[in-house]
Amino acid sequence: MRILVLICLCLLLTNCEDKQSRQKKNNSSTIDSTKTEKEITKKDSVTTETNEIPLLDDKNAIPFFQQYEKENKENKVRIYTDFGNIDILLFEETKYHRANFIFLTKQNYFSYTQFYRVINNFVIQGGNSDDYDIARKRNAIGKYLLPTDSKKGFVHDRGVVSMPSGEIENPYKLASPFEFFIVQQKGGAHHLNGDYTIFGKVIAGMDVVDTIAAQSTDEGDWPLKNIYITKVEIIK
Repeated sequence: MRILVLICLCLLLTNCEDKQSRQKKNNSSTIDSTKTEKEITKKDSVTTETNEIPLLDDKNAIPFFQQYEKENKENKVRIYTDFGNIDILLFEETKYHRANFIFLTKQNYFSYTQFYRVINNFVIQGGNSDDYDIARKRNAIGKYLLPTDSKKGFVHDRGVVSMPSGEIENPYKLASPFEFFIVQQKGGAHHLNGDYTIFGKVIAGMDVVDTIAAQSTDEGDWPLKNIYITKVEIIK
């Protein structure tokens, strides 16, 4: 009789343990399902945005910006840095380049890119970084170049904003759309005329440009202390 009671107790305890184990597993599955649902929602949101804005390449970029510049007429932006702000007027005459910069601004591409090439009494160049997140942003937007537009009568005076050519072999100096440089040189850098697209000018904050240009750099013109663009926003 005593043995029979012990057997019953063991069976009862085993059933309780199994029930608790099943409850823990079910609870765990519920939490994982909730997390997965959030991840799926986030993924779907990104997919929706991607469907609205195509992955840009050399074939579809110009048609995209032809339409984009008609619907997005903003032409002033503010660049925020630790040294102060730089306000830029984007030229209407260089439609694709203005539209491209507004597009990248609205995509928050420039946030935590850097002024990565700094040459005192010449230029400060920004819009790139050695950070993986910036490369990821670029890949999400696409890989494309913009045609050089250097026949609008603009010259590389002090304070103008211009677009460097791409890093790939590029005999026509097609413009790298993610990057830009500001001429800081007194008297301008007119030897650059005709080779690069001028698409804007600094309207406030040249003192900030001068401060950035004065920072110490290594032999490759990269600042010894990173100079971040914390954000770029559209202003009126």
